[in-house]
Amino acid sequence: MDKQPSKATKLGINTRLAHGGYDPRDYHGFVNPPVVHASTVLFPDAETMASNKQKYTYATHGTPTTDALCRAIDELEGSVGTLLVPSGLVAVTLPLLAFLAPGDHLLMVDCCYGNTRHFCNTMLKQYGIEVEYYDPLIGAGIESLIKPNTRVVFTESPGSNTFEVQDIPAIVEKAHAAGAIVMMDNTWATPIYFKALDYGVDISIHAATKYPSGHSDILMGTVSANDKCFKKLDAAYTALGLCVGGDDAYQILRGLRTMGLRMERHAQNAIEIAKWLESQEGVIEVLHPALESHAGHALWKRDFCGAGGVFSIVINGGTKQAHAFLNALRIFGLGYSWGGYESLALHVHLGGRVITGKDYAGPVIRLQIGLEDTADLIADIENALAAMKAA
Repeated sequence: MDKQPSKATKLGINTRLAHGGYDPRDYHGFVNPPVVHASTVLFPDAETMASNKQKYTYATHGTPTTDALCRAIDELEGSVGTLLVPSGLVAVTLPLLAFLAPGDHLLMVDCCYGNTRHFCNTMLKQYGIEVEYYDPLIGAGIESLIKPNTRVVFTESPGSNTFEVQDIPAIVEKAHAAGAIVMMDNTWATPIYFKALDYGVDISIHAATKYPSGHSDILMGTVSANDKCFKKLDAAYTALGLCVGGDDAYQILRGLRTMGLRMERHAQNAIEIAKWLESQEGVIEVLHPALESHAGHALWKRDFCGAGGVFSIVINGGTKQAHAFLNALRIFGLGYSWGGYESLALHVHLGGRVITGKDYAGPVIRLQIGLEDTADLIADIENALAAMKAA
């Protein structure tokens, strides 16, 4: 089923999603794991407490509920270990803090998530870390930017809001040759459609808020690492006192059970709507990697097993037309997140980028395609395009 190499079992992805991380036989046969609400953990005696060998010692170091989710993510990622953090942004900032020190050089992709850029331009620079942004399409050319003090190359593919596809294997090869590690924000594809560690990425980052949750009601991030990087990552996690609650971990694990089916529907709806949009008056460009018209389509087809349900369009006009388009939507909500069951839209602002996203001929509108009927979504967009033209 998978066209990518995998360290996991040959069972199909939906079978793995349905059963990963928890064995009902471990808890009286109940299909779902118990939700453990805990802070303090008791020890049977002083000797056990002194030895520090008890499996659970304090809830910041994990509970049966959080462990079940971590195991499920590890099975999907092929990772040595996974850490759960309070948001997708923390999933980005934790590994950067773990592997960078004053005087180090970071190569950050220019089409990164906006809050990732903010963290780089504020906290990292405050700590004396040199941040250099690079063109997402650079591929093996990344070699020319690597310095003796380059410690991390950070990737995000497809790029946030503008969906540039990176040549991850080529970047990994050059980074590893220079002794740098590679991190990837893989939220768009998830390990269902791109197994980052199988392509040499050292640390795979996800906003579990998105597809794993699927219902727009949980904030969480996951960070998964290979054997080379997990110990150092885990040490930073412990030092910062990061953890998540049992209820949220339970909800994400429950979301995993249906994520494969939901993502299929997201992807089907999105590509149908994207293809329709290509022929619509007033739409200058559709930024979806699964379209043959997309500049990164060949790389996407080579490396990815599927597509997420989020893409952008470039429309005629300016801010007035963008606002008219958004205000005319009735099924699409106006909101910043994505990955939930409901469709969303927003006007993308690309300020702050130094290389990419400056040459679009009109406003960029990002569409999160939900699980509604495509005919209804198309009618809603059609009405919004009419309002845009009228404006």
